[in-house]
Amino acid sequence: MSVLILVVDDEPDVEMLFRQQFRRDLRAGRFTMEFAQSAPDALQCIGDARNASLILILSDINMPGMTGLELLPKAKAVRPDVPVIMITAYGDAETKRKALEGGAEALFTKPIDFGMLRNEIDMRVESAA
Repeated sequence: MSVLILVVDDEPDVEMLFRQQFRRDLRAGRFTMEFAQSAPDALQCIGDARNASLILILSDINMPGMTGLELLPKAKAVRPDVPVIMITAYGDAETKRKALEGGAEALFTKPIDFGMLRNEIDMRVESAA
């Protein structure tokens, strides 16, 4: 069974960065990653992955159109079982409060601590196995 992680960010470099950071895992088939550059694209991916083992959604907060904070309740409505971690360049207390109250598991600030993110992913991949 394929374990899927969805990364939502409007910055095109993010996909390359994540693929580089997790290249061994992706090559080994531990999990797959899909990338959406907007919240509407993310909702489409989440809907399409209804039968897939979607274990984690990582979403940027600051995106044009629908923000990550607006995406959060919509994603949770479609897949309440899937944890969402919000990512932001602005880790202020108000943003963190809104994200956590909206149902996010956690809030990571940019630049992303990939060691911390790897631990989070490893924990979810193991529990999905």
